[in-house]
Amino acid sequence: MSKLSLDQEAARRRTFAIIAHPDAGKTTLTEHILLAGGAIRAAGAVRARGENRRTQSDWMKIEKERGISVSASVMTFEHAGADGVAKMFNLLDTPGHEDFSEDTYRTLTAADCAIMVLDAAKGIEPQTLKLFEVCRLRDIPIITFINKLDREAQDPMALLDEIASKLQLDPAPIWWPAQSGNRLRGMVEMGTGTFQPYARKIPGATEDAGHPEALPLAEAERYFEPGEHQELLDAAELVTGGYPAFDRQAFLEGHMTPVLWGSALRHFGIDELLAAIGEWAPPPKTMKAKKEAPPETRNAPAPVDLVVDPGSAEVTGFVFKVQANMDPNHRDRIAMFRMASGSFKRGMKLKVQNTGKQLSVNAPIMFFASDRELAEDAFAGDVIGIPNHGVLRVGDSLSESGMIRFAGLPNFAPEILQRVRVKDPLKAKHLKKALDGLAEEGVTQLFRPEMGSDFIVGAVGQLQFEVMADRLGEEYGLDVIFEPSPFAEARWIMPAPGAGPADVEDFMSKYRGQMARDLDQDPVFLAKSSWETGYATERFPKVAFTRTKERG
Repeated sequence: MSKLSLDQEAARRRTFAIIAHPDAGKTTLTEHILLAGGAIRAAGAVRARGENRRTQSDWMKIEKERGISVSASVMTFEHAGADGVAKMFNLLDTPGHEDFSEDTYRTLTAADCAIMVLDAAKGIEPQTLKLFEVCRLRDIPIITFINKLDREAQDPMALLDEIASKLQLDPAPIWWPAQSGNRLRGMVEMGTGTFQPYARKIPGATEDAGHPEALPLAEAERYFEPGEHQELLDAAELVTGGYPAFDRQAFLEGHMTPVLWGSALRHFGIDELLAAIGEWAPPPKTMKAKKEAPPETRNAPAPVDLVVDPGSAEVTGFVFKVQANMDPNHRDRIAMFRMASGSFKRGMKLKVQNTGKQLSVNAPIMFFASDRELAEDAFAGDVIGIPNHGVLRVGDSLSESGMIRFAGLPNFAPEILQRVRVKDPLKAKHLKKALDGLAEEGVTQLFRPEMGSDFIVGAVGQLQFEVMADRLGEEYGLDVIFEPSPFAEARWIMPAPGAGPADVEDFMSKYRGQMARDLDQDPVFLAKSSWETGYATERFPKVAFTRTKERG
């Protein structure tokens, strides 16, 4: 049992997400952060079951085959920093591929800070910009890690200028690299002048020997070729005068990003990054919510706005992800629950706000790198897995009273719509159950047309359909076919301000052949083109056509 107060337990939590463009090295960085934090013993420890090389956060068959992350994962570890204070780190790994941006968005709702990984040779790439905008919308402070210094890189100042111009952030270099690629000598810490030498891997060596001990830059001349030492001294002086010093308050407000450098593959700069997360990343923040009785409650009082403080006594939080079949042998279904307040104890009963259902959480899970363990307790900022059988959905709010509702997580209108059918007609009922499960996880949007029997599934990108087909085959034994749909867009419909349900019913009666219901039985208009969506919007001003739907 913890001897610390609720406020003290919350203050030592660091819940952060890692975001990056595909191939920037995010998954390798995740592995080496776990290594630096003591969560694993060697860089290969989270790889390989049998001959399948994979990183612990990548568990799906398609992830292992393609070497990409398509599902957000959670890993927890405890690590004491230079100050000797043990902090609890909750690392949220996210998909980098843009086809899975919804999963990334939902994961960022559970993060208090983001680590933005840039490729030193490529700088800011398109998906990096998109993910950054999500962070900006949610006021998430960002630590920048410029990766792959062991390869030839862009000019460091050009990279910082790109951050300033494209992201409108003030970059504050914490470390500064001495060259890159084969000429990489190390890096110097701005302000202290501490130099961390870099050791190139010896050809043929099976393991890295590690990097030499840090020392004052003035005493590090032996690590440089003639003239290079003075070049770095001059560069450090120029950088000190040309860029602002790190200001933690400006960082927390989203105006500044501290910039660190390294090579995840060579475990260079990782300890420094972990120290920065522990020292600067914010602990769990207060969260806006409403006190609201379940919808079916008769004569319920009107919802009341409130702010949930991490040190509040009541256990509260929300589900930001549901993942099924992480262990196919047990057909498990786990809801990722981000705690906002309170002290959770195993066996505690929690209520779902929007349904009023009560859960006895007897087997909560924490993900410790390559292992799962039962969570005996948890505090604000922690993420625990709650096994359940269809009771919990993405966006659900849980609390002891059952009356706390956090802002819901949005569903986004899909960009691709396709019909799906199973090759064996006798398995049609199994297909419905499987699609319901994937839709509840947020893997796909599922629409049931009011007329006709075909299911229509929606996704942000084509790769999502490949993931669906892979999982339907591997986990449910269903061989499915995706076919083109006559529809190009999906829009949720509801009464416009000043209108009522009758106006929506009038529209639906005129477009019955293009109406469908989503997983929550909410009405959806399936348009054949963007022009048709615009035409319907003009013709029916009393109906609102929306690209997003909030559930929660």
